[in-house]
Amino acid sequence: MPAVPKKKHSKARQGKRRQHLRVQIGHIVECPQCRSPRLAHHACPSCGTYHGRQAVAVEGPSLSD
Repeated sequence: MPAVPKKKHSKARQGKRRQHLRVQIGHIVECPQCRSPRLAHHACPSCGTYHGRQAVAVEGPSLSD
């Protein structure tokens, strides 16, 4: 038979148990090429460069009117 709790845990105790489950904010740095914010160790979403090389092909803004 599985274990069954004998008493109800309070909301404070529940929160203490879940305190490490919060959303983590990524490390945001400035792109050396275009100076836009990007995540560290990721290619820049604006210009597509990573470590001075073109890593991702980035499309320009669409002008469909």
